[in-house]
Amino acid sequence: MYERLYRSLYRIRRVEEEIARAYPGDQIKSPVHLSIGQEAVSVGVCEALRPDDVVFGSYRGHALYLAKGGSLNEMTAELYGKAGGCSRGKGGSMHLIDPEAGVMGTSAVVGTTIPNAVGYAYAFRYGGPLAPRAANGSTAVPREEGSKATRGASGPPSSTAVVASFFGDGATEEGVFAESLNFAALKQLPILFVCENNQYAIHTHQSRRQGSLAICERARAHGVPAERIEDNDVLRLFERTQDVVAQIRDGQGPYFFEVMTYRWQEHVGPGQDYRLGYRTEEEARPWMENDQVSRLAALVEPGCRAQIEAEIEEEVAAAFAHAKACPFPDAQELYTDVFKEAQHAH
Repeated sequence: MYERLYRSLYRIRRVEEEIARAYPGDQIKSPVHLSIGQEAVSVGVCEALRPDDVVFGSYRGHALYLAKGGSLNEMTAELYGKAGGCSRGKGGSMHLIDPEAGVMGTSAVVGTTIPNAVGYAYAFRYGGPLAPRAANGSTAVPREEGSKATRGASGPPSSTAVVASFFGDGATEEGVFAESLNFAALKQLPILFVCENNQYAIHTHQSRRQGSLAICERARAHGVPAERIEDNDVLRLFERTQDVVAQIRDGQGPYFFEVMTYRWQEHVGPGQDYRLGYRTEEEARPWMENDQVSRLAALVEPGCRAQIEAEIEEEVAAAFAHAKACPFPDAQELYTDVFKEAQHAH
C-alpha cells in the first residue's frame, strides 16, 4: 500500500515541480493552479476508488486528474496548448478531462462541477450505468496510438459505481453547494463530496469569509453525514475513503469529507506570494514540515523508492518532451465543439 500511495504522490509532485520550472519560459499557454502541498487529498481518495468510479474537480485539478489515472501525455500537451491535449489544446490547465479514466472534467468557475457530479450520481442511482461521452456525443474520445483507449481501458461504470466531487472551501459559499447537498441527501445518491479546505479563497482566509468555519456542520444540516480529516493525512483519508465508499456502494447515500490541507505556492502561478501579506511563512511552515510526500517516502524500502523515483523521472521527462513536440491545433479547430444556431433555408 505504501508503495502505491508514494508512487502517486511523488508522480504528482514531480509533474507540478516541472510545470513550475517550465512556466516562466512562456511555452505553457495557460494559467496554472498548482496542487503542490495538496496532493494527499486526491491520492488518498482516488487510491480507494475503482476504475469505473468517476470524479469531478475544480480548476486546481492537476493532482485529481493524475491520481485518477488521467493521461500524463495528454495533460502536458494540454498545458502547452497542443492538439494532442486532453481538450485538443483548447481547454488549458483548468479544463482537464479524461472520461475513459473516470475524470469527467474540471472547471475554471468556482463550484460549477458540484451539480455536474450530483447529476452524474443521479444517473447512476436512477438511470443505470453511463458510457463516457465525448463532446460530439460519441461514446469514445478520439485517442492517439498508445493512449488508454488502446491499452485496455475499463468499460462503462457498473451499477455500484460512485461519484467523487472535489472542490475548495470557497466553493462552499456558492448557492449551488447547498442545493446540491440537499438534492443528494433527498435522493440518497452515490456521491462522496470532498472539500479540500486549504483555508484560502484566492487571497482571503476562511475566517474573513464565513461566519461559521464548521463546514461539516453545514453538510450535516442538509442530511449528509460528514467528517473532518486533519493534518492533510493521506493514510487516514485512504482508510476512511475505503470504508465510506463501501457504504455508498451499499446504497447508504452520500457522504462528506472536509480535508484540511494547504497549498504551498501562490494561488495561480509557480511562485511564492508571502510578499502580498495575506499569509506568512510561519503559517505555511508546519504544513511543509508535515509533507505527505516525504512521510510516505520514509515508509517505503529505499531500493523500491529509488526505482519508483527513477521510473517517474523518466516518465515526466518524456511527457514534457512529447508536449513540446506535439503540433498546435489546426485553425479549423476554432469551429469545432462550438454551439451554433442552425441555419434554416428560406
